[in-house]
Amino acid sequence: MEAANICVILNAMPRTEIELTEEQARRLDEVAARKGRTVAEVVQESLSEYLDNERASVKERARKASGMFRSGLPDLGVNHDKYLTEDFDD
Repeated sequence: MEAANICVILNAMPRTEIELTEEQARRLDEVAARKGRTVAEVVQESLSEYLDNERASVKERARKASGMFRSGLPDLGVNHDKYLTEDFDD
């Protein structure tokens, strides 16, 4: 009977290398130790939170900009596709 080579990869994630200052590395180690988690887990959690906040921030800025400008077109809400087509065809 021949032996079979089996390779199992569990939870494969892309790897990224980053450079930290000495202080950032020290503080990151402290947070990981305090939480009883790995540095990778703390970084993943922090990055997820940052990205979620960034997405919310972009949506909030877009919402705040809505209605701030006047086009001078009384039917823009109804005929926006027509106006976009005209502008992009120029």
